[in-house]
Amino acid sequence: MRIVLVGPPGAGKGTQATRLAGKLSIPHISTGDLFRANISRQTELGKLAKSYMDAGNLVPDEVTIAMAKDRMEQPDAEGGFLLDGFPRNVSQAEALDELLKTETIKLDAVLDLEVPEEEVVKRIAGRRICRNDSAHVFHVSYSPAKEEGVCDVCGGELYQRDDDSEETVRKRLEVYHTQTEPIIDYYKAQGLVVTISSLGPVDEITQRALEALKREDDGK
Repeated sequence: MRIVLVGPPGAGKGTQATRLAGKLSIPHISTGDLFRANISRQTELGKLAKSYMDAGNLVPDEVTIAMAKDRMEQPDAEGGFLLDGFPRNVSQAEALDELLKTETIKLDAVLDLEVPEEEVVKRIAGRRICRNDSAHVFHVSYSPAKEEGVCDVCGGELYQRDDDSEETVRKRLEVYHTQTEPIIDYYKAQGLVVTISSLGPVDEITQRALEALKREDDGK
């Protein structure tokens, strides 16, 4: 299958992308991984992207699109792929359509992970990270430390990242609503959108997604 995964920050896209790609035996292609891989390998696209990032500027759509095109042309993506973080706006979605047309392939589904805005704020703003080891992550509501502000694992101080503050989360949601959410309507017009709730245990969400994607595939 060829799938685009969309949803607001805090919807669990990264977790579900990894799980779904594994279950469907297709590569998980994320924008972040594309950038890191190209910059690490010092490809021409990586050097170009880094020049924009070092200057504090956004990487232009055409660079992101070129990276995605290169990745989708790799042998392991011949049987399908799951795109996570791309396309990020309607112009990228249009460019993706054009890319796929040249390869005479098409998307099978756009999986929309739906989660209430206040739940997004609660999920992200409640995270607390250990200063000694950022792999030690707690949540004030869902997985609280035994002692408030102290890491259960190493005793380090727990803190809230600036990116996780409620004010920052709400700004990120505004950007999502303005830039990324319109692609859902774009793909709805093509009959590709499958919307599922991203509430509940991780395993249940994965199963919900697989069942919805199977129904979509069977219906074509």
